[in-house]
Amino acid sequence: MNKYILCCDWGTTSFRLRLVDRYTYEVVGELLSSGGVAGTFRSWKEQTEINRFDYYSEILKSSILELGNRFGKSLDNIPVIVSGMASSSLGMEEIPYADLPFNISGIQASVKIYENFNGPGANLVLVSGVKSYEDVMRGEEAQLIGLIKINEVSVQEHEQIVFVFPGTHSKHIFVKDEQVTDFKTFMTGEIFNILSEHSILKDSIDLSKSSGLSEPSSIEAFKHGVEVSGSSSLLHNLFTVRTMQLFGKFGKEQNSYYLSGLLIGTELRELYSGNYDHLVICSGKHLYDHYKIAAEMLSFKMKTSFIQSDLIDKATIAGQVQLFNTLQTVSNE
Repeated sequence: MNKYILCCDWGTTSFRLRLVDRYTYEVVGELLSSGGVAGTFRSWKEQTEINRFDYYSEILKSSILELGNRFGKSLDNIPVIVSGMASSSLGMEEIPYADLPFNISGIQASVKIYENFNGPGANLVLVSGVKSYEDVMRGEEAQLIGLIKINEVSVQEHEQIVFVFPGTHSKHIFVKDEQVTDFKTFMTGEIFNILSEHSILKDSIDLSKSSGLSEPSSIEAFKHGVEVSGSSSLLHNLFTVRTMQLFGKFGKEQNSYYLSGLLIGTELRELYSGNYDHLVICSGKHLYDHYKIAAEMLSFKMKTSFIQSDLIDKATIAGQVQLFNTLQTVSNE
């Protein structure tokens, strides 16, 4: 069995290909680009000479070749696993979602296997996401599988756990007895982007000098937003972003953190309505401090843990490898 695997996370706006050691999860080489699925789909639509799967395949194979050239080695005959938006209606080929309940081992993952994609015996595994009766997710389930695999979270019998994965579309994933029982999507990041770029609020905030939650004034503004998020309807609270700047309470830069606090506070307050034992915040570097401060301010009665941001990236890799290994085990039985 090959020691290495090529792990590809093909998102809406980004492409990431890694050569990974299957046993240590060490990244041997990496290729990043802005060639996400959305742009690739638009490019494919503009030509008529090649079908969609072959068009995406050529991009993936050329990326594998480029990654190999960077490190002076051939990557032929190494299997490839692709997750993210590549299995969507805009991707390489649309694959049905897996259903709930979803086992955190990954054994129920919905996949399609293309034999000898990268050479003899080097298959391509295209991974789909998971759906509930009203929601969908792609990628977060792989991160969850990875976190469990690298033992960053202990799943106790009969314990109700909520995993929060912040982002453009934040996910709250509910786990009990090693099963994902439900999940919810919150458009927190996308709403922030829309309001800060396309609404009346754009003139009340300034993102050009954003330096993260490092300055006391920024932290103060963010915390105030979290506090205000529980005072009234979000539709009303959002207009206070404008009045905070009009009345000189916050400068435009600090006001952006106030808006962020309003939205993240509103998202996390949703968890007050459930009976959970453990809350796990799983954030990358960009939003780690935001969600940590907000969760600590809200004083949840359940146990609360924070996964270090550098481990989230490792979890994605571990999840993809675990999915691939699970498929190999099942196919050999």
